[in-house]
Amino acid sequence: MIKSLCLFLCLAWLSLPGLADETLHFPAEPRDGENSLSLSVHGALDLPYIQPLLEDFHQRHPDIELHYRNFTTLELHRHFLEEDEDKADLVISSAMPWQYRLANDGHAQPLRTPSADAWPAWARWRRELFGLTFEPIVIVYRRELAERFGAITSHADLLNLLEARHQALRGRVVTYDPARSGAGYTYAIEEVRLSPRYWDLIAALGGVDAELVGTTGEMLEGLAEGRYLLGYNLLGSYASDFIAAHPQLEMVIPRDYALVTQRLAFIPREAPHPESARRFLDYLLSETGQRVIGEQTTLGAVHPALEGPGTAHELRARLGEALRPIRLGPGLLATLDDLKREALLARWTREYQRWSGRPHP
Repeated sequence: MIKSLCLFLCLAWLSLPGLADETLHFPAEPRDGENSLSLSVHGALDLPYIQPLLEDFHQRHPDIELHYRNFTTLELHRHFLEEDEDKADLVISSAMPWQYRLANDGHAQPLRTPSADAWPAWARWRRELFGLTFEPIVIVYRRELAERFGAITSHADLLNLLEARHQALRGRVVTYDPARSGAGYTYAIEEVRLSPRYWDLIAALGGVDAELVGTTGEMLEGLAEGRYLLGYNLLGSYASDFIAAHPQLEMVIPRDYALVTQRLAFIPREAPHPESARRFLDYLLSETGQRVIGEQTTLGAVHPALEGPGTAHELRARLGEALRPIRLGPGLLATLDDLKREALLARWTREYQRWSGRPHP
């Protein structure tokens, strides 16, 4: 079978961030006398990272017609709750609190397979929500910045740089807007707990009038074009691939602490095609599917049997206690309490404006 004949890649790139509609479609090849099946996956996972998995799964299950649609994290959550016609069989997102809330509110159904039962306890909740990846949160900067001011290896280095060189860096730094990005908000919640100097860092980001955006992709594009010199709290999985093609950029996993996020997946209780969904999620948890993640993407394989580059095992061995995985558990719900969310975003805005030359909306 020639892949190009069975894969239709449909991309509609719109100019405004957050409005991109990206889809993948693999038509089914039903066996003689059998009806084809269908599977619809909705995710906050860019096409180059999901495509190897869909291709491999489709080769193993050609009787299943595959549809994938990509969203931003908060768009995905809203679509799941509000859309009645376009329902997903599997939902994948790095916005961990939102995924946990959906599962905790009864929107997920269990997966009862040997792979699910054997999945590491730290990467699953009950048998309903599964962490598929292991992705550190990183700093990316242009090499010219290091040549002028020295290399950055930690959050302390970053804070010192922002405070000492705020004039030179004004308008040349970029990070997530926690009010617009589910991932950015999650990182803010975690860093408040981790670092006693987190609010000083936010004030320093405001002091250089850091740009606030919604996605890692926007940060990387601006860095490559030279609009920014430094980006803070990017997804390492996306950044490492991008940097391989842009040697003017450098990626750093902070040595003092580095958050690690996971793509959480669940099968909706109202999935139109639950059997297909179970087959695909079981594949994603299998050593076979995880090997594709480890070898053909930069997402980081979780499966305990896999070692070497591209795996959580290798990253833990190399960075040890510096890695701080975001814990999959009830604590995630506290981050979505409306009053706490409003309080954190209000504090974030105040600190950002402490030394800033412009307001944060």
